Amino acid sequence: MRALTLILLLAGALLAAADNTERDVWLVDLDGPVGPATADLVIRSIDDAADGGAAAIIIRIDTPGGLDLAMRDIVKAILASRIPVITYVSPDGARAASAGTYIVYASHVAAMAPATNIGSSTPVSIGGPPTTVPANEDDESDGDAPLPADAMTRKVVNDAVAYLQSLAELRGRNVEWAEDTVRIGANLRASEALTAGVIDIVARDLDSLLEQLDGRQVEIDGETVVLVTGDVAIRQVEPDWRHELLSIITDPSIAYALLLVGFYGLILEFYNPGVVLPAVIGVICLLLGAYGLQMLPINYVGLALIVVGIGLMIAEAFSPSFGVLGAGGIVAFVLGSIMLIDSDLPDYSLPIPIIAGFAIASALLVFLAVGAAVRARRSRVVSGVEGMLGGEGKALEDFSGTGRVWAFGENWQAYSEKPVQKGDRVRVLSVEGLQLTVEPIQKED
Repeated sequence: MRALTLILLLAGALLAAADNTERDVWLVDLDGPVGPATADLVIRSIDDAADGGAAAIIIRIDTPGGLDLAMRDIVKAILASRIPVITYVSPDGARAASAGTYIVYASHVAAMAPATNIGSSTPVSIGGPPTTVPANEDDESDGDAPLPADAMTRKVVNDAVAYLQSLAELRGRNVEWAEDTVRIGANLRASEALTAGVIDIVARDLDSLLEQLDGRQVEIDGETVVLVTGDVAIRQVEPDWRHELLSIITDPSIAYALLLVGFYGLILEFYNPGVVLPAVIGVICLLLGAYGLQMLPINYVGLALIVVGIGLMIAEAFSPSFGVLGAGGIVAFVLGSIMLIDSDLPDYSLPIPIIAGFAIASALLVFLAVGAAVRARRSRVVSGVEGMLGGEGKALEDFSGTGRVWAFGENWQAYSEKPVQKGDRVRVLSVEGLQLTVEPIQKED
């Protein structure tokens, strides 16, 4: 019995080892600004790699930084990963700046290609030349780096420092440099980062990286895991339709345009019921724009100003106020558009030319299209029974009471309280079924 148990254990160990050696390593690229689309791709890749039994996943990084919320979502996914996550700043010339530094610090193993750099992690919203004061005994800094004098800015900086330092302590990386890269935007090239204990490996390519990873130990959920990467296949994660769609609709300019087109479509349908097409296009664009914007750092005051601005321009079309409402609407629209995206990152801000273009288009649409629709609704009806009232016809016979008249291209039965002679012009007063009530038109002398 003992011999059988021993044989089963050995067989299980051999199967586990064979399965471990056959597992592949997944590779996903984080290329460009860190935003909702890239965060979604990386997070889904980590989960899919774990579900697919991958030995590890490599995040190949080349980013100038990005949104804080998207970066924190990626970091949370790395910390909760069931498999080892390796970050690799590559190819030569790549960088892991700003948000990329936090992602590298959070990974189980951090690697860089030789001609790459890491750092510049000062929050962009407080970038530029801020007013600073020297560090003192009341500051949380241990160095002599200048600190921002503004209270809110201090809070943002100290929060970023603490966050990066906590990741450094978790992974056993350089805690002091983590503070320097946030407070003074320090940078390191690959060789310096390795010497300073910021990263673990410098590898010229993926083959070299896998060779150096083989046999390295990492800790996952309190357990030590040995990486077996000596002879594994690389599985490249290709961006799917979801990533491409998110990349498009989370572009601030696209999301902004979709939102406005959605508003205009619904407005045109409201003033011209039954057309349907503007409503369909409006609803689809509005939902896509709202979904894209809710994934971006939105200033809701700016969004409210845009809605108020459109409302004031519509009010101008209804109640002409010599341009006061219209001008106020345009000002509110422009200010709201400038405030809409609550980020100073160049890749996540609305260009002024786009705002100006939509402001002009909005004013023209409201003053011309909506104004024309309102005037059309107030104009005299020229079709149906209502369109017949006040129309003219010609008597086909002499009658007093009931007779026949020619009107609207047809022979009608007519009733008149006044005598009518054949050939007289008559005016239609009312229509009851198939009978017209008319009166003779007085001839001018």
